[in-house]
Amino acid sequence: MTDKATDTTRMDTDTARPELDRTFSVAPMMDWTTRDFRAFARTLSHQALLYTEMVTTGAILHGTPRERFLGFDEVEHPLALQLGGSDPVELAECAVIAEAWGFDEVNLNVGCPSDRVQNNLIGACLMAHPEKVAAGVRAMRDAVSIPVTVKCRIGIDDQDEDADLTRFIAQVADAGCEVFIVHARKAWLQGLSPKENRDIPPLNYPRVHRLKQSRPELHIGINGGIKSLEACRSQLQHVDSVMVGREAYQNPWLLAGVDEALFGTPGPASSRHAAARAFRPYIARRLEEGAKLNHITRHLLGLFQGQPGGRRFRRHLSENGHLDGACLRVFDDALSLVPEREPESVA
Repeated sequence: MTDKATDTTRMDTDTARPELDRTFSVAPMMDWTTRDFRAFARTLSHQALLYTEMVTTGAILHGTPRERFLGFDEVEHPLALQLGGSDPVELAECAVIAEAWGFDEVNLNVGCPSDRVQNNLIGACLMAHPEKVAAGVRAMRDAVSIPVTVKCRIGIDDQDEDADLTRFIAQVADAGCEVFIVHARKAWLQGLSPKENRDIPPLNYPRVHRLKQSRPELHIGINGGIKSLEACRSQLQHVDSVMVGREAYQNPWLLAGVDEALFGTPGPASSRHAAARAFRPYIARRLEEGAKLNHITRHLLGLFQGQPGGRRFRRHLSENGHLDGACLRVFDDALSLVPEREPESVA
């Protein structure tokens, strides 16, 4: 069997890959969209496109073991790797590694406002350097057969949301990028923290809608402040896809309605309890591998949001999941604190 931790060999490019359906995706979120959350998300939706946390090129090329940054369970497909970086050679090398590991897409982060990544020319600061983004995209596209996409903002700081965004998209599209997921907020790199940048800059959905109208040949997805399936349906009248972030994590039951509402296919979970039970074998396997129970179950704390017993469920896992030797019994006991209901629908 090939060791994924060292293999960078290109897979057979003659093998046809199914085209990704990006209608709905869960945004890459640091410390949240880990492999454990993504595996849990698959108990709720088969169709949603999932993204890793942002992984920097330096971590992939120099970090060990590589499994720590790139490991995933096969159930997570379709799965995209989000890269942070700006050096074309390093981006191309990491894209080759991602393809060899079996990721379905490589996405370049041009939206993170953290000052820690700005210093390495990573994230939203790259919106001021469309030529660097274009060079990175071109290098990755030349190196791999899987899709190379970009997630960006509508602008940064004092950039003009029309002229500068139009220029950025044009230059990167000319390098071969056909898919852009646009966070419909500016990022203020001077004066706002990363947390404030998620809420304070006003949302400007019409700007993203106009981008789609002006570039109909491109796939334009929208991200930012979307909190319901009804809002997703509304956005899909204007753009090609929607990406949901915090709401999908904090209220994961939202994902249970995605397959039927947006793809017209039945979802895997008939109830919250059914989703939790479906995740149980995965928890057992991860515990056998040496993972801590609370590192896994922290991603389920929002499953029973607003439900009778939900608070007791969260408290039991929070108070006991971190203890030495915490095992499946802790999870089972927490689940027993929530009255089981009839199969639920998701609006």
